[in-house]
Amino acid sequence: MIHRITKLIVALSLVAIVAGCHHNKVNNPIANVDSKQPDKVLFDRAMDAMKKGKYDVARITLQTLINTYPDSEFIARAKLAVGDSWYAEGTTASYQQAEVEYKDFITFFPQLPEAAEAQLKIANMHYKQMEKPDRDYTHAMRAEDEYRQLIQQWPENAKLVPEAKQRLREVQEVLAERQYRIGRFYYLRESYPAAVARLKSLTDTYPLYSQGDDALMMLGHSYEAEAALLRASKLPEAPKVRLIKQYDADAGKAYSRIIERYPTSDRAGDAKARLKELELPIPTPTPEAIAQYKAEEESRSEMGRFGKMMSTFHKAPDDLPRAAKVGDPPLVDPQQTSAPQLIHEANNAALGISDKGGNGTVTLEKASGSDATKSDPIPRSQAAPSSSPESSAPSPAASGGSSSDTGIGELTPNAGAGAQGNDAASGSSTTAASASGSNASSATTPPQAPAQVNEIHNGSSSDASSPSPTSNDQGSSSSKKKKKTGLRKVVPF
Repeated sequence: MIHRITKLIVALSLVAIVAGCHHNKVNNPIANVDSKQPDKVLFDRAMDAMKKGKYDVARITLQTLINTYPDSEFIARAKLAVGDSWYAEGTTASYQQAEVEYKDFITFFPQLPEAAEAQLKIANMHYKQMEKPDRDYTHAMRAEDEYRQLIQQWPENAKLVPEAKQRLREVQEVLAERQYRIGRFYYLRESYPAAVARLKSLTDTYPLYSQGDDALMMLGHSYEAEAALLRASKLPEAPKVRLIKQYDADAGKAYSRIIERYPTSDRAGDAKARLKELELPIPTPTPEAIAQYKAEEESRSEMGRFGKMMSTFHKAPDDLPRAAKVGDPPLVDPQQTSAPQLIHEANNAALGISDKGGNGTVTLEKASGSDATKSDPIPRSQAAPSSSPESSAPSPAASGGSSSDTGIGELTPNAGAGAQGNDAASGSSTTAASASGSNASSATTPPQAPAQVNEIHNGSSSDASSPSPTSNDQGSSSSKKKKKTGLRKVVPF
């Protein structure tokens, strides 16, 4: 018995000696889950509180760890866990706090693999808060931006990039549906420039949209409707023919794109018929395009009847199942088309004005021939100023016809907007008048001062009972020469 006790004492002594030899070694707290180091104890307590749903307790514990042990190996995990605690609550306010924490984590630890996971969670938060296409689309736009950032910043992440691409396709399906509904709204109300702007931006930005062929067909019809309105207008023949030809060519591009991008869709046959009617060449789709479109259509699905019924009680969009499961979603938006830009280009084409080279230099194009300028509309800037105040505004004849004839309105500045503006206007009028063969003496006539809003000029008042000013007051305001009494005061509104 004594012998056994002696052996046990010797063994314990050897163990103590061996332990004393390695007292400088620091165990990795992440590898050793049973570590009793203070930072590890705090981190374990925070994780246990999060499992029990005590998120505020977990955040306080994690902040204590971060502030007390700034050099701890658990700093990165603690910062990420703070964002996870807000993310787990699932409310709108908590999502905002979680996004702030995740952004800070990505800023301070971009090299860690958890940074991509934090970026994905940011995008997923906006994805969960998306609404239907006819409602607020702020979260849909934010989700699109965050998913794109993940794909572009961590393209080699084989685990998260496929999930991000699929979510991006679904988000873009919702955004494209919104653009489609707005474009259809304008199309049905015959506001064709606005419809063209929406539908062209849609088809250029979201080629994977499930109704992309319908959008292109509606776009082609909008161009043809614009051409039909021009045929019935009183615009001179030269610009009318030029604009009609341009609209028919744009319609042909839309129809040709249906055949090339969606070759086996139901709209392909209608597109071919329209191209034949417009006497334009019909393209032939490639085998790759046919295979790609078939794969996209086979990957789509539809929401069931029960799901559609229940979706009316939720704000989440019901267009997600229609999104394609294959294909690369666009990561960069092309240049968007706007309705004012289209109207401006149509006005320039009607007036024969072009911006050559895109350098902002506007030139006036004139056709050659003795009678070529008879049907060309004259821009308002070429109208020579008259000596009378009543004729300071450009007449319809000088502007090449009224704006109601073409159906396209145009904003023009006042002919006399100040001394410097009059100098520039007179110089341009002189150049334009000499170029068009008008009288040089009319171009050099000094321009008149612009009519002020709150002043009554000589000869411009419609009240016959008002006394006429003397010859020394010509061109000056009568309100400065006579006393204002009663209702004779000028009301500024």
